[in-house]
Amino acid sequence: MPPLTIAITIGDPSGIGPEVVAKALTDPSLVSAANWIVVGDAEALNAASPGWTSPASTVSVDDLAQLAGHDLEIGRLSPDSGRAALAYIRHATQLCLDGRAQAMVTAPVNKEAVTLTGATFTGHTEYIAELCHVDAPRMLLVNDRLRVLHVTTHIALREACGISSDAVLRTIEIGDDALERLGLDQRRIAVCGLNPHAGEHGLFGSEDAEIIAPAVETARSSGIEVTGPLPADTLFVQALRGAYDLVVPIYHDQGHIPMKLLDFEHTVNVSLGLPIVRTSVDHGTAFDIAGQNKADPSSMKAAMKLAVQLAARV
Repeated sequence: MPPLTIAITIGDPSGIGPEVVAKALTDPSLVSAANWIVVGDAEALNAASPGWTSPASTVSVDDLAQLAGHDLEIGRLSPDSGRAALAYIRHATQLCLDGRAQAMVTAPVNKEAVTLTGATFTGHTEYIAELCHVDAPRMLLVNDRLRVLHVTTHIALREACGISSDAVLRTIEIGDDALERLGLDQRRIAVCGLNPHAGEHGLFGSEDAEIIAPAVETARSSGIEVTGPLPADTLFVQALRGAYDLVVPIYHDQGHIPMKLLDFEHTVNVSLGLPIVRTSVDHGTAFDIAGQNKADPSSMKAAMKLAVQLAARV
């Protein structure tokens, strides 16, 4: 099998993305695991890691020169950096769609910086889905202790409360397929309730019984090993103790909070429902420490490692 080629974006060049990419690429085990194409501006890489050069023949840089004629403002919100970050995403996505890369790994972008450019942007996952002409992608968070796959992500909580049975069912189906791709022998899925105590038999809302439960039953009847809706406050404890292989939270914070509490440094974001493999760090641009050589590359390294594993299974 030919060596895998994986694209890595540097994210918002004003943030810690260039630094964590440069640091991750000093790991010999990662450098040798694939051919890596760093997508970004060489200027930003050199600003983050003075004197940075490719550490091996397996690492190349697609210098898009998006910052040419602009001042790189490290640690500050900048529309120029937001515009550059979008260009990096588009380029890496196209590499994957064209078959020149088998996966992409993304460093963090800043939604506010992108919005300053006039673009409508709710997140990496949704933007890449738009580039791939795909509706309703899903966000999977993975670490060594837990996996969660959200029904909804970057929308207002009041909108998340308006979920449909079809959305819940599709998430369960995507999750079952993802567990198989991850090589798990068991694929036990549990779905969170939306309301406290999963509605307590209708005392705290009807969504759990009327929307979530029918989706779970339909998935179960198709052969998927799934249960729910279950109270979220105890479900995550049960999953940590080995009862389930995947938890399906209904909204963003219901899944993100436990994952970041468990292992903030090593949690990886995986986009599902796309025609390409995409993994990402699960942290932000951290402007407060950008340019100070304080950024921890652990999440980037974990994202790169998982991208290799997933791309090898496609």
